[in-house]
Amino acid sequence: MPTAAKLVAALLFAAVAWFTSDALVPLFPEGTPLGKFAYVNTGIGALAGWFVMGRLAGEGYGVAVASGVRTSVVLAFYALLFHSVYEMLRMATRLRFDGIMDALTGTVALMGKNGLMLVTAPVAMGILVGGGIVAAFVVEFISHRWN
Repeated sequence: MPTAAKLVAALLFAAVAWFTSDALVPLFPEGTPLGKFAYVNTGIGALAGWFVMGRLAGEGYGVAVASGVRTSVVLAFYALLFHSVYEMLRMATRLRFDGIMDALTGTVALMGKNGLMLVTAPVAMGILVGGGIVAAFVVEFISHRWN
């Protein structure tokens, strides 16, 4: 059921995803074609905000911190998964893998490489975790205000 908290959560976590993506762009190697990187992450952030944080809203401000971090982790996981699978499919069409298992292990390796890049970027992690906590407090306030 649509609520004001779900809408605000979707908008705020879309913004968190956008700014985190913007902070990650300089870390990619020079000339890396990013395409719709920020737009895809923004969409994933909106979905994570709606389905994860929006569902957890209204439990109290203490729980909101954990809910914001949880939503940020879900956002990061699905963004990493999407981009790794996309890159694996791009590489598979160029016949870079010997079989299905090689492609699946390649996807896991890409998730690890990209996840390490995210985790070792202090600005991006600060935006992701700190923005998730601030967004969770706002969503919690909205859920109490417009119940």
